[in-house]
Amino acid sequence: MGALKVLVFFGVIVGCLSAKQFPENFLFGAAGASYQIEGGWDADGKGLSMWDVFAHTPGKIKNNDTGDVACDSYNKYKEDVAILKQLGLKVYRFSISWPRILPKGIPTEINQAGVDYYRNLIKELKDAGIEPLVTLYHWDLPQHLAELGGWLNPRIADYFGDYARICFELFGDQVKYWLPLNEPGTTCVHGYETGDLAPGLPLSGEGIYQCAYVHVLAHAKAWHIYNDEFRSKQGGKVGFNNVCFWFYPKSNNSEDIEAQTRAMEFGCGLYANPIYNGDWPQVVIDRVAYRSKKEGYSFSRLPTFTEEEKQYINGTSDYYGLNMYTSYLVEALADESFDSPSLEQDLAYNSTADPSWAHSASEWLNLDPPGIRNVLNYVNEKYNPGEIVVTENGWSDNGELDDQGRVTYLKGYLSNVLDAIVEDSINVIAYTTWSLMDNFEWNQGYTQKFGIVQVDFDSPNRTRTLKSSAEWYKRVAAAKEIVD
Repeated sequence: MGALKVLVFFGVIVGCLSAKQFPENFLFGAAGASYQIEGGWDADGKGLSMWDVFAHTPGKIKNNDTGDVACDSYNKYKEDVAILKQLGLKVYRFSISWPRILPKGIPTEINQAGVDYYRNLIKELKDAGIEPLVTLYHWDLPQHLAELGGWLNPRIADYFGDYARICFELFGDQVKYWLPLNEPGTTCVHGYETGDLAPGLPLSGEGIYQCAYVHVLAHAKAWHIYNDEFRSKQGGKVGFNNVCFWFYPKSNNSEDIEAQTRAMEFGCGLYANPIYNGDWPQVVIDRVAYRSKKEGYSFSRLPTFTEEEKQYINGTSDYYGLNMYTSYLVEALADESFDSPSLEQDLAYNSTADPSWAHSASEWLNLDPPGIRNVLNYVNEKYNPGEIVVTENGWSDNGELDDQGRVTYLKGYLSNVLDAIVEDSINVIAYTTWSLMDNFEWNQGYTQKFGIVQVDFDSPNRTRTLKSSAEWYKRVAAAKEIVD
């Protein structure tokens, strides 16, 4: 290369770095999930989900809210797509409601009205130049399957495989990005450890690990079905979705540093390591085995993968879907007793927020933008996923239109995503903020508002109004750089 070409090339690189622009083909988008936005909970042949049952149980949700109507996206999906197009977004992450397609979750009955709804939504997106990124399962398990044991029953992986196959057959010609399961860690911790989310089973110290085991098998089942039966003709990708918070050791002492490792491996690694490396993290294996023995068990509370299962689950992801919201400080705790098996005892750390971090109205989201860059580096180095999509990242407030707190949050986190791309050479290909609209936030009901679009839940029309953050995000997507 001649001297002039070298100078020109160097100038281009410096220019890109100084401008800090996202890659030309980077996809900006937003996200939502079926139970949180669709409504139509019993419309047109849809079956019951465990969230329909859980939300209809008095006292489970703040203000006894439900997702019966939610944002009414079952009827207003065209308006939602029009908003995405107005904002210049190029990818929309949504989930398919399993019981809307298969009312009981089993393949003997396919609900054509549900099929038509998702075909129409996907067509509307494609016509608007928006790529659908489809999650097959975002927590609304068919109630029939929940009564068969839900995510504690290994056979659920087979039911999920049948459901995934049907979705690939019905929609795969138009969908190139799939995520089988959303945030297995949240389902397993809050559904089967603490019991504060559906199905509401506080099976302390045991439910979480059986749930994790079944989720890993189900994910791998879906990936293999796509890989063996659909990839060659559809050319899509099946990723792995996981929530990863970032944990800082509270001090530099060895105990707190070890606590940081436990926090990352029990949170992020419990679900990711089997998919990328074929087994649970060794820290988790050793820790649960140690405590189980001390507690009097003749076996570990953590299920053991067979050698055949290890081979089956290993390498079953085409990209990593990262959900990341916040960071924590961790401080080691000593083992005090062995008479109450629990995830908390297995973790043996206390997590807090740094007092200097700003808090949102929800009181658990912390403004620590570098945390997402740390997580991206962690995931990239530990799992080598090839491509990463930030599938959830967002800020909760009280729903005000001039939501400058959200703008500050998104600006900080997106800046750190950009630094990870430009300075750390991490292949982040897309970002879908949580969420497009205010929606039903699980056991918090409608008390938490994550949307860049306000929804008036007091109006039968569920009127949508753009917030300041939507206008800001629109300018970022157009410029492909962080704007003021």
